Amino acid sequence: MTPPQARRPCLPERAEGVAPVRAPAQVAPFVDALGEDHAIRFLLNFGGAELTIPATPSPRGRLQETLGAEGAEALAAARDLLPRRIPLAKPWLARTLAARGMSTAQIARTILASDVSVRAWLKKTRGR
Repeated sequence: MTPPQARRPCLPERAEGVAPVRAPAQVAPFVDALGEDHAIRFLLNFGGAELTIPATPSPRGRLQETLGAEGAEALAAARDLLPRRIPLAKPWLARTLAARGMSTAQIARTILASDVSVRAWLKKTRGR
């Protein structure tokens, strides 16, 4: 039986002139190590559970399948700074994907949350 393919959402590019969404403390180490695009992919695929990041990523491992060789190596280099349990970070993901122009429904489907939750997270951001 072959392993399930990693979810690779088609992420829209951030529009020019749109500032990146500031990552909260729980997400910042991943964004610093991987960049925003790879951090989003990583959190969507591994968030919500423990993950032991190997010092040397396997060429056929799920990390490399999801992030590519460069991303897996960058994560391995920063592994001492990362929490063992990977955060879901749904509010940050919702804000980041909205800044990239995704609709509320698309965001809800991508991060596996209700549209009501997504709207609440986005509304909370606008109120700041």
